[in-house]
Amino acid sequence: MKQVALLLLVVLAGMGLSVEAGLLGPLGEEIGHGWATLGIFGLGTLLLTFGLVFGRTSVSALFAQPRWTLLGGVLGPVYVFALTMATPHIGVGLTMVGILFGQLAASLVIDHNGWLGNARRSIDFHRVGALVAILAALWLVH
Repeated sequence: MKQVALLLLVVLAGMGLSVEAGLLGPLGEEIGHGWATLGIFGLGTLLLTFGLVFGRTSVSALFAQPRWTLLGGVLGPVYVFALTMATPHIGVGLTMVGILFGQLAASLVIDHNGWLGNARRSIDFHRVGALVAILAALWLVH
């Protein structure tokens, strides 16, 4: 049951990313892609800060982690900037399928090798088939 709930959570989060891309594209065209990215992260920072202030989080625990684990803080803005740049020109659908293809391709390599502290999960015929299906979707949506 927990896996079903978590799967539903990530599907909903994925749907939220499509909405985010749909919002960011026009915003970036109006105010500039960098400003749109900064605005989204600024609002996110305010919301997270509110949660941290009233939560039980330790800043010292965050900075006690290996520095490479904080790389996601760099990758997030790059991702959002890419959304703001691409969406107005290629559309939400193609942007999101392209993002999905890149995510799955990288995820399969990370899982297969057990990189970044994750458990090893071998690449098999089904996983490669899923990647090929998304590649086909990318071609069809284009």
